[in-house]
Amino acid sequence: MTEATRRVSAEAAGGAKGEPRRLVVLRHGQTTSNLKGIWQGQLDHELTELGHEQARAAAAAISSLRPSRVVTSDLVRARVTAEEVATASGIDLSVDARWREIHAGGWQGMTAAQVYSQYPEDADKLISGEDFKRGGHGESLAELAARVRPALDELVTSMDPGECVVIATHGVTGRTLVAELVGLDQTTAWRILGGFGNCHWAVLEDGATSMSGRRGWRITQWNASAEGL
Repeated sequence: MTEATRRVSAEAAGGAKGEPRRLVVLRHGQTTSNLKGIWQGQLDHELTELGHEQARAAAAAISSLRPSRVVTSDLVRARVTAEEVATASGIDLSVDARWREIHAGGWQGMTAAQVYSQYPEDADKLISGEDFKRGGHGESLAELAARVRPALDELVTSMDPGECVVIATHGVTGRTLVAELVGLDQTTAWRILGGFGNCHWAVLEDGATSMSGRRGWRITQWNASAEGL
């Protein structure tokens, strides 16, 4: 799709009607590791059969929002979910490793019980909401935010009036980038925003282009799902 064609598509999707710009932040479908309660981090895992069904259902539901493009993490579970969105809405897909899940260091491949047994101090920090490098050599929330922020800024800058874009990503990354966009500090977001379910999503709207005159982005839906519609 050329830049001119994309702009026409965005206008047809709502820009000409004065609708706000929207971002849909979508977590991937279920994987075997999700099913077993294993920390995946940046390990690359396939979707389960249920995960594929979840992705198709989410894609059909999100198509009603008239997205004009989808961007995705390069990890298979997010990319395959994004492909369903792109197919359902007939839109372009682009891949960017900056949308990957938080690197969980030594936790990757472990269950919650194993993490608590082998990294008890880390587990206590996680429960208390303290920020720290996951699994000794992984990322902190602050480092994750620093990774996704440039990608988020680039995406928002590129969006046309009325355009809706889907970001196919991961649970922790999704919550982190939402917090960045609406101006929540990461510790507060971790405490007050519940985790994304598989193929659940958030919708954010840009108040600067709304009729109310309100400025800035706000969350209009959180943890939405195809089952809830």
